[in-house]
Amino acid sequence: MKKYLFILLASFMLLACKPDTNNPAYYFNQAQQDSLVTNMIAFVAENATYSTDSTRFQPEFRSYYAKQLPKYSLVNLTKDPSGTYYYFLVRPVGKLKMYRRGVVGSFTLDSASLMPKNFKEIINTPHLSEDLVLERGAFLYRELVKKGNINEYMVMRDYVEWPDSTLTYNIHTNRWVYKQGK
Repeated sequence: MKKYLFILLASFMLLACKPDTNNPAYYFNQAQQDSLVTNMIAFVAENATYSTDSTRFQPEFRSYYAKQLPKYSLVNLTKDPSGTYYYFLVRPVGKLKMYRRGVVGSFTLDSASLMPKNFKEIINTPHLSEDLVLERGAFLYRELVKKGNINEYMVMRDYVEWPDSTLTYNIHTNRWVYKQGK
């Protein structure tokens, strides 16, 4: 009986110690996470003063994005076997301090510089309270990791603000743009 109890307890301990591969800390230490998120901010935030869509990644603008770091939170990050990272980032909504926006997307990574490549925002949530952003964004993130897409949820306007009938994500400029003919 003691032998079975020991095996059961040991099995439980092994399961309890399973690393959380959805946690950014599984992949990167805190300094690396801060660097990665600063790089991600350059993709999702408004351009730094005097920068343009084509110059926003230049080193002279990095300090602007680094100052924005406390307003952003990389909630989830997962790397699939092909090297693609899926992310769930919470960001501010302009000057509206009571609201947040979730961003769920994907990228590959230049591991030397922690600069995302092939960066894509797959969805942006509506302006929501922090609690709702975390709940709804985490749901969309889990579905993206599980299925590789979240197409079936795009019509859920309480969860997905963009893309919509007027905006689509341009992977070349890494910006939301108006659809042609709209």
